[in-house]
Amino acid sequence: MAGRRRGRSARFRPDFDPDCGDRALTEARHDIVIGRWQGVRDLLRATGDHWGPRTHRVRLLAHAAARSTVVEAWRAAEPDDPDAAVLRAATEVVRVFDRAIEVGRGGSVDRARLDAAVMACLGAADARPADPMPWASLLTVARLYEHGVGRRELRGWWDELRRRDPHHLEGHAQLVRYWSARWHGTHGAMYDVARDVAGAAPPGSPLPVLVQIARVEEYRHIAEAARGRGPVRGFDQHWKHELAATEVRRTRDRWLGGRAPGPVRPEEVEPLNYLAHGACYAGLADVAGEVLRMLGARASWVPWSYTGDPAEQYTRWREQLLR
Repeated sequence: MAGRRRGRSARFRPDFDPDCGDRALTEARHDIVIGRWQGVRDLLRATGDHWGPRTHRVRLLAHAAARSTVVEAWRAAEPDDPDAAVLRAATEVVRVFDRAIEVGRGGSVDRARLDAAVMACLGAADARPADPMPWASLLTVARLYEHGVGRRELRGWWDELRRRDPHHLEGHAQLVRYWSARWHGTHGAMYDVARDVAGAAPPGSPLPVLVQIARVEEYRHIAEAARGRGPVRGFDQHWKHELAATEVRRTRDRWLGGRAPGPVRPEEVEPLNYLAHGACYAGLADVAGEVLRMLGARASWVPWSYTGDPAEQYTRWREQLLR
């Protein structure tokens, strides 16, 4: 039996493709590596106003562009291109977060640099008024201000996001993280935001998965506080208590129960991994098995990396649930 189990594991390998199967995005990110911006421009023009794939692409292109000058070269060549403005703003946000990581927890990023990132986002919003992504970028950078941003300003940014796309998962996830205990709120405030948004979401919207994102954020805060003092106590209860399990089922029913049939889209891979992760650790074999079947080998590093080795966990749960 042990030999057969090892054989199954040897045959299966989770696919942690950072682009989540978006081949056109992979090609554009390769262009960034070799210093070309034309493929990036063409990809964003072709994506148009399809906010789900557009957000997925801008977010990952920004991470690729953050350590290069490609986006600046594009802006210099085509200063009036609104897509270039949106990508540059998102790239500036990635850069200030990279700087925050270098400084470390307890340090701070220069206020002028944060303000410059905010101005880039506001400029992008003016350049491409219908696009929700600059507002999602603002909700992201807001976390890095030492004491956060004013409630009125934060609410204004969120309202602008929702006017453009009321179901924008990335922007709402950034607001949930802002109100977490890791940043400028409390566990209670974070869950209030996640549950309010999830409860108002229509059938088929992925927004109910915000509650699973919040649960992971709470665990991250607990794990960081316990770092160096041994394993996190009460780990199983964090995921398995009645409310946690009920919320996983509710997310499954509201999102997947109303989702249009069809293959998993690249922008769905990471949120579906959050749902699979929550279902696995809540002991909900039926939900976890359903989501893992949908995903196949399409794993995302987050959230599995917060609770152990991602490949080991993903493979183990598939082995247990999809026999």
